[in-house]
Amino acid sequence: MEILLQGIINLQVNQIIMFIIGGLLIYLAIGKEYEPSLLLPIGFGAIICNIPFSSAIGDEGFLTILYNMGIATELFPVLIFIAVGAMIDFKPLISSPFMLFFGAAAQFGIFATMLFALSTGRFTLPEAASIGIIGAADGPTSIYVAKTFAQNYLAPISVAAYSYMSLVPIIQPPVIKLLTTKNERKIRMKYTSVEVPKIVEILFPIFITIISGVLAPMSVALIGALMFGNLIRVCGVLERLSLFAQDGLANLVTILLGITIGGTMKAEAFLNINTLMIMAMGLVAFIFDTAGGVIFAKILNLFLKHKINPMIGAAGISAFPMSGRVVQQLATKEDPTNFILMQAMSANVAGQLGSVVAGSMILALVPMIMR
Repeated sequence: MEILLQGIINLQVNQIIMFIIGGLLIYLAIGKEYEPSLLLPIGFGAIICNIPFSSAIGDEGFLTILYNMGIATELFPVLIFIAVGAMIDFKPLISSPFMLFFGAAAQFGIFATMLFALSTGRFTLPEAASIGIIGAADGPTSIYVAKTFAQNYLAPISVAAYSYMSLVPIIQPPVIKLLTTKNERKIRMKYTSVEVPKIVEILFPIFITIISGVLAPMSVALIGALMFGNLIRVCGVLERLSLFAQDGLANLVTILLGITIGGTMKAEAFLNINTLMIMAMGLVAFIFDTAGGVIFAKILNLFLKHKINPMIGAAGISAFPMSGRVVQQLATKEDPTNFILMQAMSANVAGQLGSVVAGSMILALVPMIMR
């Protein structure tokens, strides 16, 4: 009888709190439709790992097995990047390579947040770098860096990254409106469609992988996976594999990744002041990224004859395609006839590349600084 009641007898308040947090994530997924494919499995994983004597964790628990197979080996983030690469159309970026600068400018929040986290004195340099990478607005990159530098904070970093990605439509508009005027948000941008030859589409992922890999070898796993997925998409002879990567692979790995991350949200590791600080600094990183892109565009406008809509800079974060859509929605609210979606998506795709390169720079530079 005691064995049957051991779960109830050993249930603690902090575990009940984690049940509530897990339930909140599930509510956001179902009720608000915020990244449901991720927040729902994360929330459910948080619940089942906090049940006393849960058979889902431990040496033989399936969540532990998934963690060892998919997170500890960095397999899940890499597979996700293959799927993401197969979803991305780089033609708008190839047609407007200037947008790469916005993908770089919108990574400002990563390094600003890293320095702030380090200044608190509560985190080491590798841990601060892992917190800063939340600002990449890229879940797989955040997981990849956190697994390398801060496994003890993997759960809050992952939850923050994916939660704030889902909240981009709520986080970005107030920041954009604060930093721009109504007239600036009405700026029209002429989009000239350039026909991208098939050979260029094929060579683009190959050259990007080589160039990025030579400059930052630590980027090869992520950028290589991303570009491989895109090569499958554009080569024209692997349509079935491309569709599988975009649909089957993406869905399967997303579910496994989400519930595995949720399975790391043990109450004793998650409920502390450092976790709350990580969640807060993750939000700051997103705000700084948005602000960095907008301010960069405004500075460029001081020197350009044909002005850029500053909102384009906000689309330089990696939350694809949500950020690009948010920018177009804001433009439409100010002027229903203003169409800047293609420029916004170009910056958004550039942000995808920029976040991977930024993460790779952190992976390469932090060990050098620590020596």
